[in-house]
This record gives sequence, structure tokens and C-alpha cells, in this order.
Amino acid sequence: MCYYPSMKVITDEKKIDELLSRGVENVYPSNAEVKKVLLSGKCLSVYNGIDPTGPTLHIGHGSTLLKLRELQDLGHKVILLIGDFTARIGDPDKTTARKQLSAKEVKENLKHYTKQAGHILDMGRVQVKFNSKWLSKLSFEEGMEIASEFTLQQMIERDMFERRIKEGQPIHLHEFFYPLMQGYDSVAMNVDMEIGGNDQTFNMLVGRTMMKNRGKEKYVLTTKLLVDPTGKKMGKSEGNMVTLEDSPENMFGKVMSWPDTLMPLAFEICTRVSMSEITDTDKANPRDLKIRLATEIVKIYHGQKEAKQAQENFANTFQKKEIPD
Repeated sequence: MCYYPSMKVITDEKKIDELLSRGVENVYPSNAEVKKVLLSGKCLSVYNGIDPTGPTLHIGHGSTLLKLRELQDLGHKVILLIGDFTARIGDPDKTTARKQLSAKEVKENLKHYTKQAGHILDMGRVQVKFNSKWLSKLSFEEGMEIASEFTLQQMIERDMFERRIKEGQPIHLHEFFYPLMQGYDSVAMNVDMEIGGNDQTFNMLVGRTMMKNRGKEKYVLTTKLLVDPTGKKMGKSEGNMVTLEDSPENMFGKVMSWPDTLMPLAFEICTRVSMSEITDTDKANPRDLKIRLATEIVKIYHGQKEAKQAQENFANTFQKKEIPD
């Protein structure tokens, strides 16, 4: 049963098609199977997990939350999972093990996460959960049982592990436990679906395998990442992120600094502009297009009035070369 039984599940095929295509990298087990279950009217329990490794969410999180909001608007149960336990271990990086955070650092980082997520999600209809609730209580014996579901060969198939082995970089044993813990989140919450960036595909599919081992299908939807022209993710690790705590003016200015080549993807995954308009973006003046992009993004996180003011301030400062207020 859905967490909000008064909510009716919407089975509008056009909306479901957009959900499964716009900004989507992959759908598991298949687009057709997930579309079928969404059209059935069944209320799905869907979650996105975020590790509080920094004090603010960024626009990459925002693009995934926009997808989660689509499912919320279709009447499905939405869970925002704060990875307060997994953040202390750290999702393995491409080159090195991540710095392990203290419980105090994690608690400080997550302070404003729900407020920031509320720019996109209707938090009155969101269950917020913390994975320390179950992961911190697992016994060593239970951890052994979970680990026995996978082989070393399966773990080192992850691209970042393969790269580090090839480059002679060390892999610490605790790093193999991260995907197991993220996978176990799905089991602990007994969810139907997980949404996350495509860099989380391996971890989300570990959870899918765990659920299948327990006799239940878990659908997985991976979203496209906002990447710069070199292929680097626009996020905390790369130091080029737009945060959800940025002022309207700073957010507007940062988007205006993005390369022109990023605009079609940014419109697709960071805004609510219709797909029909996005397909026509190559006909527009690049400067005008980027101003529209920055305005649409600021509007989502700060509102129409602030977006208009940020646009005017930018024009006065950089186009008319006036002194801004």
C-alpha cells in the first residue's frame, strides 16, 4: 500500500514516456518493463540516496531530484535516504580511497539537506530516512552473509576498481563494502525502485541483485550526469559545482560561465523547459540561450522574482557595465 493512500497513481502514458526518457541514461531491467508497471497503476516505493559528504547539495543532486519529483507527481511513494552511515565509509573514487568522515562531520554536513531538497520535492509527501538506522546495527555475522552473495570478480568489474588495478593504485578492503551497504539499503527499506546518477549504476545494481536474491524485483533508473567538455562531472569532487545554497546572482553567474556545448544537456536535465523547446535550442543565439538557461535554473531554486532580478543584475554588470545594486 502507498504511504499516502489518498494520492491517486497517475497512469498518463505521455508523462510516463517523458519520465523514462528525459535525462535518462538507462532503465533496468528494461524501459518496456518499467513502463508496464507504471501504467498498471501500482504505487511504487522509490528512493534516491545522498551521502552527506559536503555541507550542501549541488545541481547534480538537483537533476536527480527533478526526476524523483516526476514520480512523486505521478502519485508514487518517495523516500529521500540520507547516507549518514555510508558517508563515513565513502563511495570509492576513480583514483584513491575517499577520506573517511567522522560522525560529527557527517551530522554537520546534512543539517540543511532536507531544506535544500524542498526546493524540488514536496517534503510533506516525502519519507526521510537515514541508513545508520540499520547499517550501524548489522552484526559481523550478518555482514559476512551479505558479502557471501557476491564474488571478488564481480566487485572488481566496477570500472574505477579496474582502472586502479591497471594503474597499480591500492584498493582497500573496506571499499568493497560500500556497494554492499548501498545495496542493503534497498533490502532494509524493501523498495520497488531506485533512482541515481549513472555513476552509481554498479551500486544500484548490487541492490537489485540483493532484492532478486530475496524474491523481489527492484527497478533501477540511472540519470545522465552534468559533465564539462573534458567529461568531468560537475560536482563536489571536481570543484566546479553550482550549489543549492548559492545566491540567485552567484547561481546565475556560474551557469553563464558554462561552455556553450553544455547547454542542450543542461536544459534537458536541470530545467523543466519542454523537450520540444530543447530540440530547437540549436537555432537560438548562444548568449540568449544561456541567459534563458540560467534564468530557468535560478527560478527552480529561488523563484521567478529572484531569477528576473539575477538576470537584470547580470545584464547591468556584464552587458551594460553598470555598477550593480
